[in-house]
Amino acid sequence: LLLIQIIKQMKKVFLSLALLATLIVVSCKESTQDKVEEATEAVGNDIQEATEEAVETIDSTATEVGNDIEEGVEDIKDDMK
Repeated sequence: LLLIQIIKQMKKVFLSLALLATLIVVSCKESTQDKVEEATEAVGNDIQEATEEAVETIDSTATEVGNDIEEGVEDIKDDMK
């Protein structure tokens, strides 16, 4: 009879610990998911900013090259006169 009571108490303790462990794991997973989501958003923002900067750089470089070509053409025309 005493052994049965001890086993019942041990079952309750074991089940309580199992439930607690499950809650901790689930809560860690949610926290991890939140962190992954935040990191993903940050990477996306960084990529967008880098892309915008690259487009601006390419655009200004293309404008400079175009101006240099026009100046070169004008110089050649002047030399041919």
